[in-house]
Amino acid sequence: MSAAPSNPAPPAPADPQPAKTIAQHSAFTAFLDRLGSHPVKLLDYIGGITRLLGQTGVWVWRGLVLRRVRFGRYALYSQIVRVGARSVGVISLVSFCIGLILALQMAPPLEEFGQIDQVATIISIAVVRELGPLISAIVLTGFAGASIAAELGTMVVGEEIEALEAHALNPVRFLVMPRVLATTVSLLFLCLIANIIAIGGGYILGVNLLDIPSGVYKANTLDILDLTDLFTGLFKAGVFGAIIGAIACYNGLHVTGGAAGVGKATTNTVVHCIEAIIYTDLIFTAVFYATGLT
Repeated sequence: MSAAPSNPAPPAPADPQPAKTIAQHSAFTAFLDRLGSHPVKLLDYIGGITRLLGQTGVWVWRGLVLRRVRFGRYALYSQIVRVGARSVGVISLVSFCIGLILALQMAPPLEEFGQIDQVATIISIAVVRELGPLISAIVLTGFAGASIAAELGTMVVGEEIEALEAHALNPVRFLVMPRVLATTVSLLFLCLIANIIAIGGGYILGVNLLDIPSGVYKANTLDILDLTDLFTGLFKAGVFGAIIGAIACYNGLHVTGGAAGVGKATTNTVVHCIEAIIYTDLIFTAVFYATGLT
C-alpha cells in the first residue's frame, strides 16, 4: 500500500506591512489634499468677489460717466432707503452707548493723573478714526448684508436669475450694482451719524457726570481732530460698504441646495463680512500709520 499523502503545509501569513503602508499613504494624501484645498478655495472666493466688484465698477462707469446705459436711479434710491435709512436708529443707539462706555472706562485712570478732561480727546480720536466706521459697518452687516444675501439667494432658488438672463438682462447691472452702491453710500452717511452721536454721548456723560466744563470738553474735541482724521475714517467706511455689498451679493448669487442653502449663505455673509472688515481695517490702519496719516 502507498503511504497516505501528508497534509499540505498551511500558507504563509500575508505580510500586513504593505497594506498598512498604503493606508498611511492614503491618509497622508487626504490630509495634504484638505490642507491645500482651503487656500485654493479662499483664493477662489476672493477672486470671485473681486471680479464681481470689477463688473460692478464697469456698469457704474458706463451708466454714470459714459451715459451709455440707463443707470436706474430709482433702484438705487430704494436700496439706500432699505439698507441705509432704516439702519439709522440701530446705529444711533449703538453709537450713543459706545460714547457712554468710552467715557466711563477712561474716566478712572485719567482721574488718577488729574487729566479727566482728556476724556474728550480719547473719545474723539477713537470714534472718528476707528470706532465710527467699524461699528457702523458691523451693524450694517447684520442689518443689511444678511437680508441682501437672503433676497438674492431666494431669487436664485426661484430661478428668477435665470429668467433675467433669458431676457438678456444682466444680473450684475440690475441686482448687484444698486445694492453695492447703496451699501457704500449709506455707510458714508451712517459713519458721520455714528461719529456725531458717539461724541455727543461722551459729551453728555462727561459734562453731567464727570463734571468736565462744557467749554473745555468742546475745545479739547476740536483741538485734537482735523480733516485728515475725518477723511481717513470716511474712506474706511466707503471701502467697508463696498465689501459688505459685494460679499452679500456674491454669496446670494451662488446659493445651492434650496432653502437650506439660503440660510447657509446668510450666515456665511455675516461671518465673512465681519472678518473682511476687521482684516481690511488692520491693513488700512497699518498703512495710515506708516504714511503718517494717523
